[in-house]
Amino acid sequence: MPEKKILIVDADVASRNFIARMLADQKYEVIQAGSGKEGLICAWRDHPDLAIIDPTLIDLKGEEIARKLRQDSRTSAMPLIALSSDSSMVRIKSCLDAGFSEYITKSGQAVTLLNETITRLFGIADVVVKQGGLLMVFLSAKGGTGTSSMCANLAMNISQNQPEARVAVVDMVLPIGSIAPIVGYEGSQNIVTVTDMHPGDTTPEFFRTELPDMHIWGFNLLAGSPDPESSNHLKVGRIWDIVKALKESYDYVLIDIGRSLSKITLPLIQHADLVALIISTDISTVSLTKTLWKYLKGKGVGASSVYTILNRAVGLEGLSKVDAEKMIEIPINATMPYLSSNFAFANSHHQPFILKFPMDTASIVFQDTAKDMAALARKLRAE
Repeated sequence: MPEKKILIVDADVASRNFIARMLADQKYEVIQAGSGKEGLICAWRDHPDLAIIDPTLIDLKGEEIARKLRQDSRTSAMPLIALSSDSSMVRIKSCLDAGFSEYITKSGQAVTLLNETITRLFGIADVVVKQGGLLMVFLSAKGGTGTSSMCANLAMNISQNQPEARVAVVDMVLPIGSIAPIVGYEGSQNIVTVTDMHPGDTTPEFFRTELPDMHIWGFNLLAGSPDPESSNHLKVGRIWDIVKALKESYDYVLIDIGRSLSKITLPLIQHADLVALIISTDISTVSLTKTLWKYLKGKGVGASSVYTILNRAVGLEGLSKVDAEKMIEIPINATMPYLSSNFAFANSHHQPFILKFPMDTASIVFQDTAKDMAALARKLRAE
C-alpha cells in the first residue's frame, strides 16, 4: 500500500521541521509549505491525504485556506487539522466552521493528540475506500421526522428487493438508540458492548454470525445505546474498525444517526456512498435542514450523494414540496405520503409497514424508494 502523504503548512520552520521528522519516522510522506498560498499550491498539485495547517499564517488565514480547499473538488474531502498556539474558543469555532476536521492547541499534549487524531482520521479514510458493502447514512436536522422508521423500513425493502443481499443496520443515535423499539429487539448486544470488545474479536466473521437477525425485517441489527449512561461508555475510537468490518461482511450497511451530528458521525456522512436526509414540511424543520445542508456542503458533502426524503407520514401541515425545495436549495427525491395512524401502528407492533399494510400507497413508495436508493448508491460507487 502506498505511503500516506501529509502536508504541513506552518510559517514556523522549527515547528514545521519537528512535525515533519515525527511523521517521517512513522513512514508518512511529508510535504512542507511555509505560507498559505504555497500550501494551497501543494494541496492541489501534490494531492496529500491529510493537511496540518497553522491557522495563524500571515498571508492567508487558516479559515480562508480551509474554505478554498473545501470548495475545490480535488481537496473537498481531505481531512484538515488546525494546529495552533491560539487556544481561544472564538478561533476554534471559526476554524471548525470554516471546514477544519479537528483543532489541536500547541501544548505539552499536542504531539500525542496529533498522533491520535491522524490515526483516527486515516482509520476513517481506510473505511471509505470504495470496496466492500455500500454505506448509507440516515440523518435529519430535527427530531421527530421519522428518520429511524425510514431507516428500518427502507432496509427491509432493500432486503426484500434483493433477497440475495446481506443487509445490516447500525443504530448510532445518541444518547439512546431508536431502532430496537421499532423492530422489537430486546437483547443485550449493542453498539456500546461491541466497542468494548477486544479488537481481535470484532472480525468480519463475528459480524456475519453474531449480529442479531431481525427475521421479518430482513436485516441484522447492531442496536444503539440502551440508555444515556451507557452512551457515556461508548469507545468512539473503535467505530471505524467496526464499520470497516461490517462493510466486509454485508452488501449494505445502513447507519441511523438521527440528529446526532458530531465529530463521531460527521466522517460517516462525509464518506457514505449515499446520505439519506429526512425532512418534514414544518417550517422549523425545513429551516434547520437548510442550515444543516449548508454545513454539510462546507464539509465536502456533494449534492449528488444526498438523497432527500420528505416524510409526510408525520403530518400534512407545513410547506409544500416545491417551497421546501426552494428553501433548502436541494431537490427532494422521494415523498412519503401521509399515513395517518398506520405508521405508528406498524411501529408499535414491531412490524415493517409493507407487511402490516401491503395495499397502502406508502408500501409502494417504500419499495420504489429502496430500489432508487440502492441503484443510486451503486452508480455513485462505480463512478
